[in-house]
Amino acid sequence: MTDDLSRLKIDPQAKTFTRKKRRKFIYLAVAAALMFLFVILYAAGILRPSVPVDVAIVSRIYPTQTYSLLNASGYVVAQRKAAVASKITGRLVSLAVEEGNPVKKGQIIATLEHEDVSAARAQAEANLAVAGARVSQVQADLHEATLNYERKKQLLARQVVSQAEFDLAEARYKDASARRVSAKAAVTAAEAALDGANVALEYTRIRAPFDAVVLTKNADIGDIVTPIGAAADAKAAVVTIADLGSLVIEADVSESNVSRIKPGQPCEIQLDALPKDRFRGTIHMIVPTADRAKASILVKVKFIESDPRILPEMSARVSFLDRPIAPGDQAPRTAIPLSALRRADNRVSAFRINGRQVTEVPLRTGLVLGDFVEITSGLTVGERVVIDPPRNLKTGTAITINER
Repeated sequence: MTDDLSRLKIDPQAKTFTRKKRRKFIYLAVAAALMFLFVILYAAGILRPSVPVDVAIVSRIYPTQTYSLLNASGYVVAQRKAAVASKITGRLVSLAVEEGNPVKKGQIIATLEHEDVSAARAQAEANLAVAGARVSQVQADLHEATLNYERKKQLLARQVVSQAEFDLAEARYKDASARRVSAKAAVTAAEAALDGANVALEYTRIRAPFDAVVLTKNADIGDIVTPIGAAADAKAAVVTIADLGSLVIEADVSESNVSRIKPGQPCEIQLDALPKDRFRGTIHMIVPTADRAKASILVKVKFIESDPRILPEMSARVSFLDRPIAPGDQAPRTAIPLSALRRADNRVSAFRINGRQVTEVPLRTGLVLGDFVEITSGLTVGERVVIDPPRNLKTGTAITINER
């Protein structure tokens, strides 16, 4: 039994050999894994030397940007604008409009209390009627006096009546004539008084001075309206109106750039309130005076087409162009810089950036827009492309974007 146990001893040399073999296998496995990882990283471009490049973004541009000479900012202003008020002081009893309502020239916007003025007008009408009746009465007296005077005149020639009777008839005729003149003068005075009453009554009716749109309502029914607004809580204006057909852009242009523009020059207008729209315009006037504080000159640009969405006091930007806008120039185009193109073998391409690598993308191009070219297919807005691509650049090349 003891001999059998002695045979079970482990050989130290065999144990050492097994450990070395296992360790070698582990080293080989680790080396293979590292090699595999290296190949993957190299293929991904992480371990390859990167190429420094400049980048541009695919964007939407307007063709008009390529022939714009100068830009300026300003505001939409109505050339015909009025704060409509009353010529007399009175309490507002009716208001027929609200903000945004269109009004026609002569339309009654509001009415002041007018009971006293209406009574004065009625009295003037009655006085005119009395004066007219007096004229009729005097006219009848004059007719009778004229007949009597002519008859006495003939009888006196035949010495049928005395001189005294003729003189009396002549006196009555002249008196009737004088009373007719006086009666007609009274009619004229009564007519003038009626005209004055009508004017006073018209002053209580506040009318629109021209075709316009109501911008603001400054008074309400019950308010005291006065021409000067000096009284406490009194309103000087009832509404503010503007002719939206007279809208222009008032923009400040630097004195040093005024020589580049002239009246009638085509323009393109952008409104901050309507960022997707562009409007055609033309220089209406260069105001012949300078602003000393801002070293600028005021330029008025009118719209060629009106639009009901354009409102006074909107902020605007104006591009002064060197030629009129052609059809289609106000439609945005997808574009990249010309320097981003690579031309080879009758094909056009660009290098799109995907993470830290680039991919060569075939393109279809359209119009050349100054330093840009229209892209009709191959790229979308917001993607990044390499500009001035190096000759050794190809799909999969690792890149480093230059900081600007």
